[in-house]
Amino acid sequence: MAGILAWFWNERFWLPHNVTWADLKNTDEATFPQAEDLYLACPLAFCIFMIRLVFERFIARPCAMGLKIQANGPQKAQPNAILEKVFTAITKHPDEKRLEGLSKQLDWDVRTIQRWFRQRRNQEKPSTLARFCESMWRLTFYLYIFTYGVRFLKKTPWLWNTKECWYNYPYQPLTVDIHYYYILELSFYLSVLFSRFTDIKRKDFLIMFLHHVATISLIVFSYVNNMARVGTLVMCLHDAADILIEAAKMANYAKCQMLCNLLFAMFAILFISFRLGVYPIWILNTTLFESWEIVGPYPSWWVFNLLLLLLQLLHSFWSYLIVKTACRAISKGKVSKDDRSDIESSSDEDESFPSNQKHHTSSTNGTNKNGANKNGTNGYLTGASYPDEH
Repeated sequence: MAGILAWFWNERFWLPHNVTWADLKNTDEATFPQAEDLYLACPLAFCIFMIRLVFERFIARPCAMGLKIQANGPQKAQPNAILEKVFTAITKHPDEKRLEGLSKQLDWDVRTIQRWFRQRRNQEKPSTLARFCESMWRLTFYLYIFTYGVRFLKKTPWLWNTKECWYNYPYQPLTVDIHYYYILELSFYLSVLFSRFTDIKRKDFLIMFLHHVATISLIVFSYVNNMARVGTLVMCLHDAADILIEAAKMANYAKCQMLCNLLFAMFAILFISFRLGVYPIWILNTTLFESWEIVGPYPSWWVFNLLLLLLQLLHSFWSYLIVKTACRAISKGKVSKDDRSDIESSSDEDESFPSNQKHHTSSTNGTNKNGANKNGTNGYLTGASYPDEH
């Protein structure tokens, strides 16, 4: 184990040439980031998760009730022991052969069995109330951490001149503000990473999981090798747009369509301008070029910039989906969904009916008989926590 740790913490990987870990030990005159500081994030992540549960139960839920958001979920399937056993123990998506066997066993037609499985899958989806509470929690955290970041960064020289991120690097003392900012952000994203397995399942689950892993890796990397100054810029830049998408989702759940459209438009403009404009011009420029000029490259520098470039690829992917959603909204006159998230993957898909049977929909309200919107989104504006995360 000692050999593994010595290999992992190799100074020639983590630090610039002629810099050792001993040079970055804390002294009476200065404090520097220490890897063991990050251990604090694990218990704090659990605390944040518990705070979230309390917040959603005693603050977000009453707010949702005040906005007349109901806790009713999708229509429940009628109890049936045989179908329930198949659903829980064998498959949630029975094939044609199994459907025919169940039809003979229960003396039900195939279409009825298909509808039962569809309703049973939908039964596991969260209600609008649960979605609203989750978005309100994210909005509250992003608003707090973004406000804190702006108030802290406006007093720092590297906000106004990014070259200050690299002058005298890595001998840049760690301040209390930077330490608090880093630990809180890391704790939040650790809690989000693990809660993704219990939260609302979305179709971009793997993309968002990758996003959170990249975010946590960036936070840890930039803290350990004391790239904390540029790290604070990255975190603050990403938190801004997340506030608007969560607010837009809340407005949509509360059926405030005009406000939802306005917030989504603001979010789209801010996201694309920040992630495709400010981020590469401001952040990538300083991490790739200004740091090369002032400090020079070394192994962890390459890894750090590779993660930042990976983040840029995710930005481009989400920007495409946002533009796609905006174009659809313009053609339909409202924002019905954001392709980035909030749609349960396989359980969202309707079963295909036999070719001689038609799937009837209501011509007056655009919903099918199970109460779902024609486009399969239940009218939900969707979106994820960005860096997602970021």
